[in-house]
Amino acid sequence: MSGERAGAAIVAERLTRRFGGRHALRGVDLSVPAGTVLALLGPNGAGKTTTVRVLTTLLRADGGRASVAGCDVRDEPAEVRARIGVSGQYAAVDERLTARENLRLVARLYGMSRGAARRRAADLLERFDLGAAADRPSGGFSGGMRRRLDLAGALASRPAVVFLDEPTTGLDPRGRAETWRAVDELVADGTTVLLTTQYLQEADHLADTVAVLDGGRVVADGTPERLKAAVGGERVTVALADPSAAGAACEALAGLGPYAPGADARAGTVTVPTDRGTRGLRDALDALEAARVEVRDAALAPPTLDDVFLTLTGRAQARGAPSDEGRTRPHARRRSGAPA
Repeated sequence: MSGERAGAAIVAERLTRRFGGRHALRGVDLSVPAGTVLALLGPNGAGKTTTVRVLTTLLRADGGRASVAGCDVRDEPAEVRARIGVSGQYAAVDERLTARENLRLVARLYGMSRGAARRRAADLLERFDLGAAADRPSGGFSGGMRRRLDLAGALASRPAVVFLDEPTTGLDPRGRAETWRAVDELVADGTTVLLTTQYLQEADHLADTVAVLDGGRVVADGTPERLKAAVGGERVTVALADPSAAGAACEALAGLGPYAPGADARAGTVTVPTDRGTRGLRDALDALEAARVEVRDAALAPPTLDDVFLTLTGRAQARGAPSDEGRTRPHARRRSGAPA
C-alpha cells in the first residue's frame, strides 16, 4: 500500500464494485489511523454498506486494493477475519439464549476454550453494563441492551478493528446514547472503528474523521470541523408555511450564495449558504417575498454536518434521522494521538 498511509489500520485504494449494470463503488479511497473512528456518511445507495462488506471480506471488489489490520483483504481474508469484529444493522443475538450464553457461544466460535470463553463473557458483561441482565433471555432486552450485547459479541476475540454498520438504526435516544458510550469506550482502549451512519449528529459526536460517499465515490473527507469550515460561511434556513413550495423557494434563492439551496421536504425547510451575514438573511427573505413564497420562520446559523451533507450531496439526511438532537452542543472529543 502507499507509503504515506503507513500506520493506518484500514486502507482502501480505488475500490470498485458493480452489481449488474450498476456501479456501487467507483474508486473509493479511505485511510483510517489506528485507534480512531471514521464515519462513512451518505444517502441510501451511496455505497456505505458495500464498502463495509468489501473491507470485511464478505464481498470481493472488482478492482482496487484494501488492507485491514495490516492484512490484504483479497489475498489474506482469513487473517483479516481473525483481526476484526463486525456489528451489522441488526443485532445478531440469539433471543432464546441469555446474554452470558450468547457471549460464550461467540467466544467458542472464535476457538476459545470453555474456560477462556467463560472468562471473556464475564469481562464483556461487566464492560457493557449487562451484568444485572446476564442470565436473562436476550429476547426480552431493550433495543439499546441488544445493541450493547451485539457489540460485546463483536469484541469477543479482542479485535484490532471493529466495523459498525448503522449501529443505532431504530434505537430510541436512550439506546443511541448507550451505544455511543460503548463506542467511546472501545476507542479509548485503542480499537479502530469504522462506522456507517445516516445520523449526522452521531458522526459529529463519535468520529475523528468523516468521509462522505455519494454515487459510490468519496466526495469529501476530513474532521467534522474541517468539513464544516470547507463549506464556509453561515446558513440561512427558512421554514415554509407550505412545504410543497420548496421547489419555488429553491428557485427564488438560487444565486444568493456560493452553493445551490437545499430542501428538506420532510421538515418543510430550505437552506442556502451565505457569506453576507444578516444581509444574506434579509436578501433571502426579500427574494421569497418577491416570489410570493410564505415563510413561517427563518434563522441564520453556522454550518453543521447537515449542511455539509446537503451541500455535497444535494439531499437532506435520511428520513427519520434526528435533525435537532445534539446540534446546539458541538462535541469536541479528541484522544491522544487522534487527528485534530
